[in-house]
Amino acid sequence: MVETRNVPGWVDCPVPVCHGGDPRALTFCCRPGYLLTFSNVCQRDKMLDIVGLSQKEFVEIKEKFSKDVGWDDERVCFGSLSYCCLRKSGCPSWRDYILKELYGSDFKKAFSEYMLRKRVLAVKLLEKGNNKDLFKEYIDKEREKLKRSGRPDILYLLEKSY
Repeated sequence: MVETRNVPGWVDCPVPVCHGGDPRALTFCCRPGYLLTFSNVCQRDKMLDIVGLSQKEFVEIKEKFSKDVGWDDERVCFGSLSYCCLRKSGCPSWRDYILKELYGSDFKKAFSEYMLRKRVLAVKLLEKGNNKDLFKEYIDKEREKLKRSGRPDILYLLEKSY
């Protein structure tokens, strides 16, 4: 069974892939090429194969997206918020502090802004996969929910090519 949780900005948010999340959870996966503390449970590469994305494509999409939304920051893992995971107990690094810098001091609002963008990134990753037809339901569902926000900044990201 696929696991989800409700978080500010994303109701029915997938848990990370390494904990049973669906393909949308690639948005929370780490950058390939680094030793991971929990490498024994990492399912990123398996999910990339299922989606039909190479590691190179995965990195390119996350890097371009990160630049577009201003998420490049050396204070977080792998130098970008695009690689941040969804730790249930909060980030032991600088993510939460940076979110407040980017989106305001109200952490719940800042986290909600971050998650809206993570949802867009999830859509972009699935749309670029060679097996996107298998995940049409996820893509359509997330696109529809994001479009309902009516926010020009989110709609712009949703329509931008990566």
